[in-house]
Amino acid sequence: MIEISTSPATTTLVIAGDLDLAERDQFPEIAARVVGLRRQLLVIDMCRVTFMDSTGAAFLISLADSGRKRGGATVLRGCDDRDLFVLEVCGALDLFRIDVDHRCDPPAGANAS
Repeated sequence: MIEISTSPATTTLVIAGDLDLAERDQFPEIAARVVGLRRQLLVIDMCRVTFMDSTGAAFLISLADSGRKRGGATVLRGCDDRDLFVLEVCGALDLFRIDVDHRCDPPAGANAS
């Protein structure tokens, strides 16, 4: 599931579940909506991503590349090491700013230890 929200300067995508080949049918519509919003900053919240393959990485790369061509920036927050590794293997990590300060909320129903 991918949710889109906006503010005057920012578009935020909140991604939950798998970001992979099985989800690719929704990528063109989402990319068109994000590009059409023409915000300078795209924040991609990956706190609830459970798996990302090269198809999901290609989707993120296309979003970042579109934004960069318009002079914008793309920030990844909540990315785990394996997602960053996939982007690094694709040679695209430098397209993104990584929010190292963001802390994901615990999953709903999680007990605090």
